[in-house]
Amino acid sequence: MRSIWKGSIAFGLVNVPVKVYTATEDHDIRFHQVHAKDGGRIKYDRVCTVCGKSVQYADIDKAYESPDGDKVILTDEDFAKLPAAEKHEIPVLQFVPSEQIDPILYEKSYYLEPDSSTPKAYVLLATTLERIDRTALVHFTLRQKTRLAALRVHEGVLVLQTLLWPDEVREVEFESLDGVAEPKPQEIKMAETLVETMSDDFDPDQFTDEYQIELKRLLDEAIASGTGKVPEQPESAPADMDAEVVDLVAALQRSLEASGRRSTAEDNGKAAPAKKTPAQKAAAKKTPAKKAAKKTADKPAKKTAARKGA
Repeated sequence: MRSIWKGSIAFGLVNVPVKVYTATEDHDIRFHQVHAKDGGRIKYDRVCTVCGKSVQYADIDKAYESPDGDKVILTDEDFAKLPAAEKHEIPVLQFVPSEQIDPILYEKSYYLEPDSSTPKAYVLLATTLERIDRTALVHFTLRQKTRLAALRVHEGVLVLQTLLWPDEVREVEFESLDGVAEPKPQEIKMAETLVETMSDDFDPDQFTDEYQIELKRLLDEAIASGTGKVPEQPESAPADMDAEVVDLVAALQRSLEASGRRSTAEDNGKAAPAKKTPAQKAAAKKTPAKKAAKKTADKPAKKTAARKGA
Protein backbone atom coordinates (compact mmCIF):
# COMPACT_ATOMS: atom_id res chain seq x y z
CA MET A 1 0.00 0.00 0.00
CA ARG A 2 1.02 3.58 -0.63
CA SER A 3 0.31 6.28 1.94
CA ILE A 4 -1.90 9.16 0.81
CA TRP A 5 -1.27 11.53 3.73
CA LYS A 6 1.34 12.21 6.39
CA GLY A 7 0.91 14.16 9.60
CA SER A 8 0.31 13.68 13.28
CA ILE A 9 -2.52 13.18 15.75
CA ALA A 10 -2.71 16.01 18.30
CA PHE A 11 -3.65 14.22 21.52
CA GLY A 12 -3.46 16.95 24.19
CA LEU A 13 0.21 17.91 24.34
CA VAL A 14 1.21 14.62 22.71
CA ASN A 15 1.83 14.34 18.97
CA VAL A 16 1.52 10.95 17.31
CA PRO A 17 3.17 10.93 13.83
CA VAL A 18 1.16 8.78 11.42
CA LYS A 19 0.81 7.78 7.77
CA VAL A 20 -2.66 7.41 6.28
CA TYR A 21 -3.68 4.58 3.94
CA THR A 22 -7.00 3.87 2.26
CA ALA A 23 -8.52 0.94 4.16
CA THR A 24 -10.94 -0.29 1.50
CA GLU A 25 -10.85 -0.94 -2.24
CA ASP A 26 -13.44 -1.27 -4.97
CA HIS A 27 -13.34 -4.57 -6.87
CA ASP A 28 -16.14 -3.72 -9.32
CA ILE A 29 -15.31 -4.42 -12.97
CA ARG A 30 -14.92 -1.23 -15.00
CA PHE A 31 -16.25 -0.73 -18.52
CA HIS A 32 -15.52 1.69 -21.36
CA GLN A 33 -18.26 3.30 -23.38
CA VAL A 34 -18.04 2.30 -27.05
CA HIS A 35 -19.94 2.90 -30.26
CA ALA A 36 -22.39 -0.02 -30.58
CA LYS A 37 -21.95 -0.06 -34.36
CA ASP A 38 -18.18 -0.49 -34.64
CA GLY A 39 -16.89 -0.76 -31.04
CA GLY A 40 -14.93 2.50 -31.16
CA ARG A 41 -14.14 4.19 -27.83
CA ILE A 42 -16.28 7.18 -26.87
CA LYS A 43 -14.24 10.21 -25.80
CA TYR A 44 -15.47 13.36 -24.10
CA ASP A 45 -14.19 16.81 -24.97
CA ARG A 46 -14.42 19.85 -22.66
CA VAL A 47 -15.93 22.41 -24.98
CA CYS A 48 -16.76 26.00 -24.05
CA THR A 49 -20.36 26.93 -24.85
CA VAL A 50 -19.32 30.54 -25.59
CA CYS A 51 -16.33 30.22 -27.96
CA GLY A 52 -16.90 26.61 -28.99
CA LYS A 53 -13.23 25.68 -28.40
CA SER A 54 -11.78 22.78 -26.39
CA VAL A 55 -10.54 23.86 -22.95
CA GLN A 56 -7.57 22.31 -21.12
CA TYR A 57 -8.12 21.21 -17.54
CA ALA A 58 -5.56 23.75 -16.25
CA ASP A 59 -7.69 26.58 -17.70
CA ILE A 60 -10.88 25.51 -15.92
CA ASP A 61 -12.19 27.36 -12.85
CA LYS A 62 -15.21 26.58 -10.68
CA ALA A 63 -18.45 28.52 -10.84
CA TYR A 64 -21.49 28.72 -8.60
CA GLU A 65 -24.93 29.75 -9.75
CA SER A 66 -27.42 30.94 -7.14
CA PRO A 67 -31.13 30.04 -7.25
CA ASP A 68 -31.71 33.59 -8.56
CA GLY A 69 -29.34 33.01 -11.48
CA ASP A 70 -26.33 34.97 -10.17
CA LYS A 71 -23.02 33.38 -11.22
CA VAL A 72 -19.80 33.53 -9.19
CA ILE A 73 -16.44 32.20 -10.43
CA LEU A 74 -13.81 31.09 -7.90
CA THR A 75 -10.15 30.36 -8.60
CA ASP A 76 -7.62 28.27 -6.67
CA GLU A 77 -6.43 31.46 -4.95
CA ASP A 78 -9.96 32.09 -3.68
CA PHE A 79 -10.22 28.60 -2.21
CA ALA A 80 -6.84 29.05 -0.48
CA LYS A 81 -8.31 31.94 1.54
CA LEU A 82 -10.97 29.76 3.14
CA PRO A 83 -10.46 28.64 6.77
CA ALA A 84 -9.32 25.04 7.12
CA ALA A 85 -7.79 22.88 9.79
CA GLU A 86 -4.05 22.31 9.83
CA LYS A 87 -3.35 20.19 6.76
CA HIS A 88 -0.84 17.96 8.53
CA GLU A 89 -2.50 17.60 11.90
CA ILE A 90 -5.44 15.53 13.17
CA PRO A 91 -6.65 17.31 16.32
CA VAL A 92 -8.64 15.25 18.82
CA LEU A 93 -11.79 17.18 19.75
CA GLN A 94 -13.32 14.86 22.36
CA PHE A 95 -13.88 11.23 23.33
CA VAL A 96 -17.41 9.81 23.13
CA PRO A 97 -19.00 6.40 23.85
CA SER A 98 -18.71 4.32 20.68
CA GLU A 99 -22.38 3.26 20.68
CA GLN A 100 -23.52 6.90 20.47
CA ILE A 101 -22.29 7.26 16.87
CA ASP A 102 -25.03 6.20 14.46
CA PRO A 103 -23.59 3.91 11.73
CA ILE A 104 -25.39 5.99 9.08
CA LEU A 105 -22.81 8.74 9.68
CA TYR A 106 -19.81 6.60 8.70
CA GLU A 107 -18.38 7.36 5.27
CA LYS A 108 -14.84 6.22 4.33
CA SER A 109 -12.20 4.30 6.32
CA TYR A 110 -8.43 4.81 6.54
CA TYR A 111 -5.65 2.90 8.29
CA LEU A 112 -3.10 4.86 10.34
CA GLU A 113 0.47 3.60 10.55
CA PRO A 114 2.98 5.00 13.08
CA ASP A 115 5.49 7.25 11.32
CA SER A 116 8.18 7.20 13.96
CA SER A 117 11.15 5.07 14.93
CA THR A 118 9.69 4.84 18.45
CA PRO A 119 5.91 4.35 18.08
CA LYS A 120 5.31 4.42 21.83
CA ALA A 121 2.77 7.26 21.66
CA TYR A 122 0.86 5.44 18.90
CA VAL A 123 0.61 2.24 20.96
CA LEU A 124 -0.36 4.24 24.05
CA LEU A 125 -3.26 5.97 22.25
CA ALA A 126 -4.47 2.71 20.65
CA THR A 127 -4.33 0.81 23.94
CA THR A 128 -6.15 3.58 25.80
CA LEU A 129 -8.97 3.76 23.24
CA GLU A 130 -9.40 -0.01 23.33
CA ARG A 131 -9.46 -0.22 27.14
CA ILE A 132 -11.98 2.58 27.72
CA ASP A 133 -14.17 1.53 24.73
CA ARG A 134 -14.44 5.08 23.48
CA THR A 135 -14.09 6.73 20.08
CA ALA A 136 -12.14 9.92 19.49
CA LEU A 137 -13.80 12.62 17.38
CA VAL A 138 -11.21 14.43 15.25
CA HIS A 139 -10.88 16.86 12.36
CA PHE A 140 -9.24 15.47 9.24
CA THR A 141 -8.33 17.60 6.22
CA LEU A 142 -7.77 15.78 2.94
CA ARG A 143 -7.64 17.37 -0.52
CA GLN A 144 -8.57 20.80 0.84
CA LYS A 145 -11.68 19.44 2.50
CA THR A 146 -12.05 19.25 6.28
CA ARG A 147 -14.15 16.38 7.60
CA LEU A 148 -15.35 15.26 10.99
CA ALA A 149 -13.95 11.79 11.65
CA ALA A 150 -13.99 9.00 14.21
CA LEU A 151 -10.73 7.55 15.47
CA ARG A 152 -10.96 4.03 16.87
CA VAL A 153 -9.01 0.76 17.10
CA HIS A 154 -9.34 -2.24 14.77
CA GLU A 155 -7.19 -5.31 15.50
CA GLY A 156 -4.59 -3.20 17.28
CA VAL A 157 -4.38 -0.60 14.50
CA LEU A 158 -5.78 2.94 14.62
CA VAL A 159 -8.54 3.45 12.07
CA LEU A 160 -9.86 6.81 10.93
CA GLN A 161 -13.43 6.87 9.61
CA THR A 162 -14.76 10.08 8.11
CA LEU A 163 -18.24 11.06 9.23
CA LEU A 164 -21.03 12.89 7.47
CA TRP A 165 -22.02 16.23 8.91
CA PRO A 166 -25.45 16.09 10.60
CA ASP A 167 -27.09 18.22 7.88
CA GLU A 168 -25.88 15.74 5.24
CA VAL A 169 -28.22 13.04 6.55
CA ARG A 170 -31.70 13.45 5.12
CA GLU A 171 -34.77 13.46 7.31
CA VAL A 172 -37.12 10.69 6.31
CA GLU A 173 -40.91 10.90 6.33
CA PHE A 174 -42.87 8.20 4.51
CA GLU A 175 -46.62 8.66 4.24
CA SER A 176 -46.97 4.93 3.63
CA LEU A 177 -46.03 4.32 7.29
CA ASP A 178 -48.64 6.71 8.68
CA GLY A 179 -51.51 4.96 10.41
CA VAL A 180 -50.10 1.44 9.97
CA ALA A 181 -51.47 -1.00 12.55
CA GLU A 182 -49.07 -2.42 15.12
CA PRO A 183 -47.99 -6.06 14.55
CA LYS A 184 -49.97 -8.67 16.41
CA PRO A 185 -48.35 -10.34 19.46
CA GLN A 186 -48.39 -13.68 17.62
CA GLU A 187 -46.56 -12.16 14.65
CA ILE A 188 -43.95 -10.51 16.86
CA LYS A 189 -43.35 -13.74 18.79
CA MET A 190 -42.93 -15.80 15.63
CA ALA A 191 -40.68 -13.16 14.07
CA GLU A 192 -38.47 -13.13 17.18
CA THR A 193 -38.27 -16.93 17.12
CA LEU A 194 -37.28 -16.83 13.46
CA VAL A 195 -34.58 -14.26 14.22
CA GLU A 196 -33.22 -16.48 16.99
CA THR A 197 -33.00 -19.52 14.71
CA MET A 198 -31.16 -17.46 12.05
CA SER A 199 -28.79 -15.72 14.50
CA ASP A 200 -25.04 -16.33 14.34
CA ASP A 201 -21.72 -14.54 14.79
CA PHE A 202 -20.81 -12.19 11.95
CA ASP A 203 -18.20 -13.65 9.58
CA PRO A 204 -17.75 -11.54 6.41
CA ASP A 205 -15.92 -14.42 4.68
CA GLN A 206 -19.22 -16.30 4.45
CA PHE A 207 -20.60 -13.81 1.94
CA THR A 208 -19.57 -13.26 -1.67
CA ASP A 209 -20.41 -10.78 -4.40
CA GLU A 210 -22.39 -13.07 -6.68
CA TYR A 211 -22.99 -10.32 -9.23
CA GLN A 212 -19.28 -9.71 -9.82
CA ILE A 213 -18.59 -13.47 -9.97
CA GLU A 214 -21.25 -13.99 -12.65
CA LEU A 215 -20.11 -10.87 -14.52
CA LYS A 216 -16.53 -12.19 -14.59
CA ARG A 217 -17.84 -15.55 -15.86
CA LEU A 218 -19.70 -13.82 -18.71
CA LEU A 219 -16.59 -11.88 -19.67
CA ASP A 220 -14.46 -15.03 -19.62
CA GLU A 221 -16.99 -16.78 -21.89
CA ALA A 222 -16.90 -13.86 -24.31
CA ILE A 223 -13.10 -13.92 -24.41
CA ALA A 224 -13.02 -17.71 -24.87
CA SER A 225 -15.53 -17.54 -27.74
CA GLY A 226 -13.18 -15.29 -29.68
CA THR A 227 -16.03 -13.09 -30.90
CA GLY A 228 -15.89 -10.55 -28.09
CA LYS A 229 -19.56 -11.16 -27.34
CA VAL A 230 -21.26 -13.19 -24.65
CA PRO A 231 -23.02 -16.34 -25.97
CA GLU A 232 -26.79 -16.10 -25.86
CA GLN A 233 -28.36 -17.53 -22.73
CA PRO A 234 -31.82 -19.15 -22.61
CA GLU A 235 -34.41 -16.74 -21.28
CA SER A 236 -36.01 -17.63 -17.97
CA ALA A 237 -39.77 -17.64 -17.61
CA PRO A 238 -41.16 -14.33 -16.29
CA ALA A 239 -42.35 -14.31 -12.72
CA ASP A 240 -46.08 -14.33 -12.11
CA MET A 241 -46.80 -10.84 -10.82
CA ASP A 242 -50.43 -11.70 -10.07
CA ALA A 243 -49.55 -14.32 -7.46
CA GLU A 244 -51.67 -14.19 -4.33
CA VAL A 245 -50.12 -12.38 -1.36
CA VAL A 246 -49.21 -14.96 1.29
CA ASP A 247 -50.45 -14.46 4.82
CA LEU A 248 -47.68 -13.08 7.06
CA VAL A 249 -48.17 -15.62 9.86
CA ALA A 250 -48.15 -18.52 7.37
CA ALA A 251 -44.97 -17.21 5.78
CA LEU A 252 -43.29 -16.93 9.16
CA GLN A 253 -44.40 -20.46 10.06
CA ARG A 254 -42.91 -21.91 6.87
CA SER A 255 -39.70 -19.96 7.46
CA LEU A 256 -39.44 -21.41 10.96
CA GLU A 257 -40.01 -24.93 9.68
CA ALA A 258 -37.37 -24.51 6.97
CA SER A 259 -34.92 -23.02 9.45
CA GLY A 260 -35.54 -25.89 11.87
CA ARG A 261 -34.83 -28.48 9.18
CA ARG A 262 -31.56 -26.77 8.30
CA SER A 263 -30.51 -26.62 11.95
CA THR A 264 -31.28 -30.34 12.44
CA ALA A 265 -29.25 -31.28 9.37
CA GLU A 266 -26.31 -29.17 10.54
CA ASP A 267 -26.45 -30.72 14.04
CA ASN A 268 -26.25 -34.20 12.50
CA GLY A 269 -23.07 -33.18 10.74
CA LYS A 270 -24.50 -33.58 7.25
CA ALA A 271 -26.96 -31.91 4.95
CA ALA A 272 -30.54 -33.13 4.66
CA PRO A 273 -30.81 -35.87 1.99
CA ALA A 274 -32.00 -34.57 -1.35
CA LYS A 275 -35.31 -35.83 -2.68
CA LYS A 276 -35.07 -38.21 -5.60
CA THR A 277 -36.22 -36.84 -8.90
CA PRO A 278 -38.70 -38.87 -11.01
CA ALA A 279 -35.83 -39.89 -13.28
CA GLN A 280 -33.83 -41.23 -10.33
CA LYS A 281 -36.85 -43.16 -9.05
CA ALA A 282 -37.38 -44.74 -12.44
CA ALA A 283 -33.72 -45.74 -12.58
CA ALA A 284 -33.98 -47.30 -9.13
CA LYS A 285 -36.98 -49.37 -10.22
CA LYS A 286 -35.17 -50.62 -13.30
CA THR A 287 -32.21 -51.98 -11.34
CA PRO A 288 -33.94 -55.14 -9.96
CA ALA A 289 -35.18 -55.96 -13.47
CA LYS A 290 -31.65 -55.84 -14.78
CA LYS A 291 -30.45 -58.18 -12.03
CA ALA A 292 -33.26 -60.65 -12.79
CA ALA A 293 -32.42 -60.61 -16.47
CA LYS A 294 -28.78 -61.29 -15.66
CA LYS A 295 -29.68 -64.26 -13.48
CA THR A 296 -31.93 -65.66 -16.22
CA ALA A 297 -29.13 -65.29 -18.73
CA ASP A 298 -26.68 -67.07 -16.42
CA LYS A 299 -28.87 -70.14 -15.75
CA PRO A 300 -28.83 -71.62 -19.28
CA ALA A 301 -25.09 -71.24 -19.42
CA LYS A 302 -24.71 -73.32 -16.24
CA LYS A 303 -27.00 -76.08 -17.57
CA THR A 304 -25.05 -76.27 -20.81
CA ALA A 305 -21.82 -76.70 -18.96
CA ALA A 306 -23.32 -79.52 -16.91
CA ARG A 307 -24.51 -81.33 -19.97
CA LYS A 308 -21.11 -81.14 -21.59
CA GLY A 309 -19.52 -82.53 -18.46
CA ALA A 310 -21.94 -85.50 -18.49
